[in-house]
Amino acid sequence: MDLKLEGKVALVAGSSRGLGFGVAKALALEGAKIHLGARNLESLRQAAESLRSQTEGGVSFSPLDASSGDSIAEWIAQGVAEWGGVDLLVANAGGPPAGIFEDFSDDDWQHAFEANLLGTVRLIRATIPHLRLRGGGAVLTITSLTVKEPAEMLVLSNVMRSGVASLVKTLATRFAPEGIRFNNIMPGSIDTERVRSLASIRAEREGISVHAVRANSEKTIPLGRYGTTDEFGRAAAFLLSDGASYITGSSLALDGGALRTVW
Repeated sequence: MDLKLEGKVALVAGSSRGLGFGVAKALALEGAKIHLGARNLESLRQAAESLRSQTEGGVSFSPLDASSGDSIAEWIAQGVAEWGGVDLLVANAGGPPAGIFEDFSDDDWQHAFEANLLGTVRLIRATIPHLRLRGGGAVLTITSLTVKEPAEMLVLSNVMRSGVASLVKTLATRFAPEGIRFNNIMPGSIDTERVRSLASIRAEREGISVHAVRANSEKTIPLGRYGTTDEFGRAAAFLLSDGASYITGSSLALDGGALRTVW
């Protein structure tokens, strides 16, 4: 299938590693022009060099702090200046700290709100005018399987990412007449630093090895393994592409069949 991403301009937040990098790579392999964003400039530089060595599409980058409105505005402006416009936005930010309800203060809740929910609002709000200039486009948010099945140890993520999913559904209706699509992708156990970190926390709490945590987790996945960032990236690229031109307001679980809910 030709995803028709050749020459499209994609702004990909949180893309120096992990899921965001997986999406950026998949888009770049399809010929899209990519503007990467993350906090660590050296990690961004390494990510850009990696993409340039694997693809023929253009790659640029600039620092991005998803919890800062000023940083978001500057990042988008730099992407537009580099490539002359925007066709696609991937709204992604690192997950908030793991823990149960009693672990967190007002400051913890506020930071999670600013980075994961308000940050997504700001990214979308600042990108919409540029998508309008293109006559349409696509926005993809990256949340978590916990949007459907909340996890006790991820209370901050449960709440903030569920808000993002609701935002996507709302905006899909609002902007459909303008040809701007909004979708959400919900990763399950994808083999990233974040997932490995969560496994370490769980192992310490339960007094078992990290290997045992992963083995137990894989037993709950019908496909019997963790997913890869490449697999995640390809699914995300499809949702952003013209191949998904009649899909908007949807949340796709990329979880190897782990989700037990019907809807």
